[in-house]
Amino acid sequence: MASSIERVRENRRIIVYEHANSSNLKGLSQIITTFGALALLWWAAASSQHSFEWLLIPIIVLISLFTLRVFALMHECGHGSLFRTRRLNRIFGFLLGVTAGMPQYVWSQHHNYHHTHNGNWEKYRGPYTTLSVDEYAALSATQQRLYRWKCSMVGAPIAGFIYLVFNPRFTWVTGSMQFLQHFVRNMIAHPGESMRAHAAGFKTRYWKTLKEYRHMSWNNVALIAGAALMCYAVGIALFFKIYVLSMAFAGGAGIVLFTVQHNFKHSYASDGKHWDYDAGAIAGTSFLMLPAWLNWFTVNIGYHHIHHLSARIPNYCLLRCHDEYVDLFCDVNRLTLTDVPSSLKYILWDTRARQLISVAEYRQQIHPAHSAALKSLRPEKAWQPTDRSAG
Repeated sequence: MASSIERVRENRRIIVYEHANSSNLKGLSQIITTFGALALLWWAAASSQHSFEWLLIPIIVLISLFTLRVFALMHECGHGSLFRTRRLNRIFGFLLGVTAGMPQYVWSQHHNYHHTHNGNWEKYRGPYTTLSVDEYAALSATQQRLYRWKCSMVGAPIAGFIYLVFNPRFTWVTGSMQFLQHFVRNMIAHPGESMRAHAAGFKTRYWKTLKEYRHMSWNNVALIAGAALMCYAVGIALFFKIYVLSMAFAGGAGIVLFTVQHNFKHSYASDGKHWDYDAGAIAGTSFLMLPAWLNWFTVNIGYHHIHHLSARIPNYCLLRCHDEYVDLFCDVNRLTLTDVPSSLKYILWDTRARQLISVAEYRQQIHPAHSAALKSLRPEKAWQPTDRSAG
């Protein structure tokens, strides 16, 4: 593994130079096909709601997939790689963020932090906030069950709803109320100070700067206005039925995909002292080998090892980059869709081994004698059915 990481380190600058080539035409074509398809699907839903209600099921599935694509394109605008110009990335990033229900600028600040510290689990632990083995041990039995459920595929749609629909609205409303209370109290206590001074003195965990708050506000205002127009166009009941379900499924799928790109069997999970950027890209990310149609919907984000080498490489260059330098990525962990459920079991950070482990492995660590006894019984249990069938 060390030699592979060293070779990637030596070639990274060349890889980025050859493939970090954004195209306004390619970026715009991806935007048009995505928004155009969503418009057609909503039209089909409105047209068929009375005559062919059964069509709503495949329509919701397709809207979920296109919403996932919207989020992936928004993610790329945040890296400034979908388009060649900063202005286009900013404009379409905002529109994509409204469609995905996520304030794009604010989200991209957090996501760029993840890229800066990928593999350093003291700094960033993924969307599920992966617990260390000691933190997990400190939980009650009920809390441990809830944590395992939260990290499972069963809980993914609920996590998706919270992530895309509830949290962005809740943080904005709650933070705005706190900001208003702070502003009124300070105006009464210090009437001579300027409005800017009152605003500058406000601190909250929901945003770091006033610029982030402005982006959150415009995102929510645009989203509410768009939802009102859609309710007028297709009806309140139909809009919220499709919107809530598709956002929950898209958000859940996105969280699962992101998680398995970093959480898999014994993936690299270092502390700050031993962390290495290139090791995080090679040993701390996976190559999720998806079918071609799903690669299209996720804009090739399965080539996550290359994305973490440089987020400046646009999605339409990732496949070519991988194929040209495939020999450098031989040690990258390869996963298929069938590997996703098992990868989601690696939800504990073993701080001593500096890798991710499953709950089953954790239990073996804390009950070694019991695990040894079970292992000694397995050969006998595996042999008995064969012996009976032979007789």
